[in-house]
Amino acid sequence: MQPLIDRILVYIDGSEESITAAQYALCLSRSTGASLKALYVINTRAMDDLVKANIFLLEEQEEYTQDIEADSARYMNLITKMAGEKGITVETITRKGSVHQEILSVIREEEINLLVIGELSKVRSRRDELYNETERAMRLAKCSVLIAKDEDRINDLFDELV
Repeated sequence: MQPLIDRILVYIDGSEESITAAQYALCLSRSTGASLKALYVINTRAMDDLVKANIFLLEEQEEYTQDIEADSARYMNLITKMAGEKGITVETITRKGSVHQEILSVIREEEINLLVIGELSKVRSRRDELYNETERAMRLAKCSVLIAKDEDRINDLFDELV
């Protein structure tokens, strides 16, 4: 019988909720023996839209992209450090493009069977709901999706990992 969970992907976007999701994914990886990958997507699609709408100049887009790439490296280093402190291996992946499309691509390419995401932000309007890239990925994913909630409990579980 194939294991229920043997390939986990956690999506990191730099929010506190995604760090909580990473902690939970690390706990799951340890308890199930599943391999773990952490994904950060540099949303170039959104930046392209800002340039087309004349909100950003092309030079500003390049500077902003460099800032986001630095953020990506910082968060991937944080996840690697968190994993290393608990004796867990995590493979980090950084992609550029549309967030939901890149999440779905990694799920397909890596044959992921569990996507872990942070708690979704409150929906303030139908427009917000339509443009939430993480929620879109959650709805379109061909694998099970776990939304990590209860930050205090997850912090405790993570702290207890030996």
